[in-house]
Amino acid sequence: MSLSAREIADLTGGVLTGDPHARVDGIAPLSVSGPNDLAFVEDAKGIDAALASAAGVVIAGGFASGASRAAGALVVCDQPRLAFARAGRRLCPPDRPAPGIHPAAVVDATATLGSDVAVGAHAVIEADVRLGARVVIGGGSHIGRGVVVGDDCVLRPNVVIYPATTLGARVIVHAGSVLGSDGFGYVRDAATGRYEPFPQVGRLVIEDDVEIGALCTFDRGALGETRIKRGTKFDNQVHVAHNVSVGEDVVIAAQTGIAGSAVIEDDVVVAGQVGIADHVLIERGVILGAQCGVPTGDVLRGPGVLFWGTPARPIKRCLKEMAALSRLARK
Repeated sequence: MSLSAREIADLTGGVLTGDPHARVDGIAPLSVSGPNDLAFVEDAKGIDAALASAAGVVIAGGFASGASRAAGALVVCDQPRLAFARAGRRLCPPDRPAPGIHPAAVVDATATLGSDVAVGAHAVIEADVRLGARVVIGGGSHIGRGVVVGDDCVLRPNVVIYPATTLGARVIVHAGSVLGSDGFGYVRDAATGRYEPFPQVGRLVIEDDVEIGALCTFDRGALGETRIKRGTKFDNQVHVAHNVSVGEDVVIAAQTGIAGSAVIEDDVVVAGQVGIADHVLIERGVILGAQCGVPTGDVLRGPGVLFWGTPARPIKRCLKEMAALSRLARK
């Protein structure tokens, strides 16, 4: 796949200067780019190096308006990183296996497979599963009874999806993740001290355009549902417990744990190793800094407000408290 500078400008909505016929077929950092590469620069500090680079096409921000290159082309966009990502996906699309069922796969006769589905070696598709068009099931994956997988989903190797799980369209699940497992629900018998399991008979619903990293675990609802809404992205090794609701366009970094019945609204950003206790409400647009902890039943609000520490509180307050404690320690 290759693109001309004109095609890149049209794709990204950018303003083109230089050779409109310059063609690229790959992407690279500016420092090692060549005439066949697309590169980008995010800030004015790097513009001189970008203009002098060997890249065939360079994408830059508004700070480069009016600039020109001696060779190749320059495309000026409002959001250069985003423009580069869009063009880069076109130049370097993800690998997809050819459609077909591997001879070593096990597909139940009652499963319904859409057109151009690919099922890898040793994958198991149980009874009454419905796979949409162009779905990819990686080798060693196990899709439980009655699971619904929407069009254009990609499940990497060794993904396990339990029954009572539904995936929307264009969902990506990376290797080793487990979706729809039983939640951690037990009731203690006060007379004996023993724990007995509480029924875990709800559902897990993953909406469109969600991406789930490697080795994540998402629990089904206990009696209701666990729901992940459209466009949300999870890093590796994230745990979502039963009856959690995660809103649209949320990003959650690695090793975060979300306990039962927590609610995370739209546009929240969660950094790595955050602990979110049960029945928490995190309102729209909140940002949780790395390793912070949110106690049971807490409510965090304020679009764009960065919370930090344990218990999580606005970072300005947290830093003031740390400074005061440091002064007391010195005394």
